[in-house]
Amino acid sequence: MDKEMDKHEMSEAERETMVDEAFQHLVDTYLASRHRKKVDIITKAFNFARQAHKGVRRLSGEPYIMHPIAVAQIACEEIGLGSTSICSALLHDVVEDTDYTVEDISNIFGPKIAQIVDGLTKISDAIFGGQASAQAENFKKLLLTMSDDIRVILIKICDRLHNMRTLQSQPANKQYKIAGETLYIYAPLANRLGLNKIKTELENLSFRYEHPDTFKAIEEKLASTQEQRDTLFDAFTAPIRAELDRMGIDYELKARVKSPYSIWNKMQNKHVPFEEIYDILAVRIIFKPKTRKGEVNECFNIYVAISKLYKAHPDRLRDWLNHPKANGYQALHVTLMSKQGRWIEVQIRSDRMDEIAEQGFAAHWKYKEGEGEIAEDENDLNDWLHTIKEILDDPQPDAMDFLDAIKLNLFASEIFVFTPKGEIKTLPANCTALDFAFQLHTFLGSHCIGAKVNHKLVPLSHKLQSGDQVEILTSKSQRVDASWVNFVSTAKAKSKIQAILRRESREIQKRGEEQLEKWLKSNDFEMTTSVLDKLCELHETKRHANLFEAIGDKTIILGDTDLAELHGKRKKQKNSYTSSWRKYVPFLKRNSQKDDNATAQTQDDNGLIVVDDSLNKKKPIFVSENNINRYIFPPCCHPIPGDDALGFIDNKNHIEIHKRACPVAAKLKASFGGRILDAKWDMHRHLFFDATIEIQGIDRQGMLLDVSKVISDKLGVSMQKITIATDKGIFEGRIELRVHDREDVSIIIRNLKEIEDMQSVQEIM
Repeated sequence: MDKEMDKHEMSEAERETMVDEAFQHLVDTYLASRHRKKVDIITKAFNFARQAHKGVRRLSGEPYIMHPIAVAQIACEEIGLGSTSICSALLHDVVEDTDYTVEDISNIFGPKIAQIVDGLTKISDAIFGGQASAQAENFKKLLLTMSDDIRVILIKICDRLHNMRTLQSQPANKQYKIAGETLYIYAPLANRLGLNKIKTELENLSFRYEHPDTFKAIEEKLASTQEQRDTLFDAFTAPIRAELDRMGIDYELKARVKSPYSIWNKMQNKHVPFEEIYDILAVRIIFKPKTRKGEVNECFNIYVAISKLYKAHPDRLRDWLNHPKANGYQALHVTLMSKQGRWIEVQIRSDRMDEIAEQGFAAHWKYKEGEGEIAEDENDLNDWLHTIKEILDDPQPDAMDFLDAIKLNLFASEIFVFTPKGEIKTLPANCTALDFAFQLHTFLGSHCIGAKVNHKLVPLSHKLQSGDQVEILTSKSQRVDASWVNFVSTAKAKSKIQAILRRESREIQKRGEEQLEKWLKSNDFEMTTSVLDKLCELHETKRHANLFEAIGDKTIILGDTDLAELHGKRKKQKNSYTSSWRKYVPFLKRNSQKDDNATAQTQDDNGLIVVDDSLNKKKPIFVSENNINRYIFPPCCHPIPGDDALGFIDNKNHIEIHKRACPVAAKLKASFGGRILDAKWDMHRHLFFDATIEIQGIDRQGMLLDVSKVISDKLGVSMQKITIATDKGIFEGRIELRVHDREDVSIIIRNLKEIEDMQSVQEIM
């Protein structure tokens, strides 16, 4: 905070000095790189941007030009880009924030820089604000511009990284929105482009702002266990060093420590505490090969040598040398058993492979003299861009579906399968025979009835493994089925299936619309928006199109209930969200109204808050015993007091409360960032909430008594139900509790773990 105050209180001369020093540091970094030294055009771009942004400051108080300089610094120093990218980064906000146009940039700096600046302007953060799905729409534009020049997306990632590094000056609701977008889109995108270092930093920064307490706790645990890891690293690597020295290899050994976000992710997915994450430490062997052609053989020579020192895990050899990942990553991963009884992963790679692992595709780039063109070693990336293009050719009507489709491609790790003729095809892991069919051709996919995998007949949903040989079987009478969407995993297959279903759906919709119009006319009604809205509400359909489709395929049969609704004679049902929430909160008070940010808002017939323009989205909302029944708690994550939470303003202007880590909330942050609110708990341990704990251990006499004692002795929480099953001396159980908050759950889990013969205790989310 003091630093921010300092920036606000700086004199004009101090600000000018700060800018000059930052630019000089950028020039020094560029001059130390392997790029051609085109300092003149960089200086020209800096002076132009400085003049254009003159007098403008960021929220932190520093001159605005510091942001473009920082983005250019990241592009140069951390990704290794050259003068064209540095100039584009310096100019990236000029067209959007000032009166200059893309034509002006083209006239002064040439068409290439202007094209990149134009691409960056199209996908600017400035319009991510209040528009629904603006983020997803911009992401489409972003991907469209990628095929023109990949530097657009790289500079965009640099821009996002600097925004994340300076996120502390933003209000909490903006922090959640930006951190959510970053985890949902930019981190996986950086990963897909091979920018491992940047991906890790983006993930950690997002994690830090979304879950500050958990982030701090993991950092403290990492610091407190650092000495143990150093001892383990030294003991484990000593024999390896001796062997590599004997072989005459020029090498460097590095300890790779798992990032806080990766650790937290594993804790969530595996339901284990920090102490049970055993792969926090990995070892990297980075060597300079004697010849470039022989570097793959040298990796295997090192592997053979170190596997004589330590026993290798037979199932954990990962060969990314002969089949690099789609983002260009090459290395040999082997897991060895240390003398301390711990499995440790060793990553073997040459200095060139290491540079690609850190800088991604940028490390491949060589520019033709004078033309600034990219060398033709981006085939893998172009394949990926081609897939994105195919999705964009048939865009989803729902922006969230589009983001999900893209995410499927971003996160994919690859498997290799063969066609009947022996051609090798790269596909994402977990893909099915149907995915493969669509990968080959839309006709094959839409008429697929099954497949032969390694000459054995399998269904469409059969998951493929690396090395499988696959033959697709088709029939002209086969039609695309809606259930196919549930078991395909590639973006291409999903988008094609949905496109075919949409075509068929439009025909059914048209039929349904005609039937509805005829029915309304026969009952003296016209097909107006209000009539359609009433029928949609009655049949719980979101859109008019869904209603038409349901009538067209006879899911809805129009009758007396519909007429009663239209005549206003049907009794209204209570709000389903509120009634479902009542099972989690047994007694709710409606009388006292705490003066918080949302209470001043109006309420609907169900007592739910209805947000209007007076709500200050920068201020947090407080959920208390007095107002908890005025919020919606959807069934996706069931937050309880003590959970990191956020609010979301839905389409009816009600406020939903989600856990910040909820997968539904992740989508909402990315697509509807302007509707996110900071939510805080103001509870006083009066209400009870449901929690479920699973236990496992060695069965013995008195175990059930010990478990019951822990729960009944602690905190006054109540045990609703306990089920325990034993088999051959091992027991597994499930305890359903009523607790006041997250702290109750943590204390109970901690005490259950101390019971003798208890092996595993975890909460079921």
